[in-house]
Amino acid sequence: MTADFQRPLRLGMVGGGEGAYIGNIHRISARFDGAFQLVAGAFDADAARGHRFAATQGIDPARSYDDFKAMIAAENDREDRIDVVAICTPNHTHYPIAKAFLEAGYEVICEKPLTNTLEDAIALEQLVRETGRFMGVTYTYSGYPMVHEAREMVAAGKLGAIRVVQVEYPLEWMATAIEAAGNVQAAWRTDPKRSGRGGSVGDIGTHAYHLAGFVTGLKLEALTADLASFVEGRVLDDNAHVLLRYEGGARGLLWSSQVALGSSNGIRLRVFGEKGGLTWFQEQPNELIFSPLFGRTETIKRGADDLSEAAKVRTRTPPGHPEGYLEAFANLYRGFAEAIRARREGREATAIGLNVPTAYDGLKGVAFVDAVVDSAEAEGQPWLKPYAV
Repeated sequence: MTADFQRPLRLGMVGGGEGAYIGNIHRISARFDGAFQLVAGAFDADAARGHRFAATQGIDPARSYDDFKAMIAAENDREDRIDVVAICTPNHTHYPIAKAFLEAGYEVICEKPLTNTLEDAIALEQLVRETGRFMGVTYTYSGYPMVHEAREMVAAGKLGAIRVVQVEYPLEWMATAIEAAGNVQAAWRTDPKRSGRGGSVGDIGTHAYHLAGFVTGLKLEALTADLASFVEGRVLDDNAHVLLRYEGGARGLLWSSQVALGSSNGIRLRVFGEKGGLTWFQEQPNELIFSPLFGRTETIKRGADDLSEAAKVRTRTPPGHPEGYLEAFANLYRGFAEAIRARREGREATAIGLNVPTAYDGLKGVAFVDAVVDSAEAEGQPWLKPYAV
């Protein structure tokens, strides 16, 4: 490894400024392990507000930009130009921003869903392959150590052939029309022009879909969906039930909801096979429940000595010291950094840089949303196969 790659990767950010919850999550996670240094940004559609925010982050005023186009133009002329850009903007802007940075030769980290149309997702994933650049997508829950342990257990055959997959992501925060009361985050999530065709299924259902596929390795054969908008006046779905048929015969059920009172962030995955079952619950992320056939149910805890290498490299503190969302998000950033460095150096990535969510995972998520909405709108032919699985 050369000295150049020992330094933190220089990070730029588009969006994620004042009042943007996810922007702060990205910044905290990026600096968690010292793999990135935030040095530039176009933090807000309101340029003046973006510049004020940049000052609070210690950004050189010369590297606080009015918009992403000005950012690319100026960074291109710098010897110390950014290596990577993090895109923390609403869905409808992901495609033009990511496309511009990829074409300019930058690596990209993007919020999910990848784009708000399938056509844009296909084009963007193709561009990633053509440019040879790295593009990571922040499917957060694949950053948890015990999710990787579950994946390793399934791959090792400890559950046998998978029969049933159940995954759910219920939230309560949009149980009333908060978008009409001035909540900015809810406003763009309920606007099809900015959010895309999916409401709850696009915002959180894509997380659930990725989690189920990540752990089981199953490919979706077909789906059928029932979407509902329970809050009066809401155009996009705020509740989704999706039946899943996987290749090989496994069956699945996915539920996403933004109106599930009492649910703060209740993503849960259950996988049942011929030889055993697994349960993981995001609000108790340090534990994995394993129920073997003819055996006692076992609670597997993060930090145990006999866990897989994939789980160990994502574990930061000893058993009994809880780890959660921020650590998982930081694991993604650490993995992205290692994947980028390995590509640049022409070597195999170490364990932390393996199995990170990339542009193709983003494409699968958008294809899933598109098929779900098509299914819900279809008459007489509800079972549909997504474009990418």
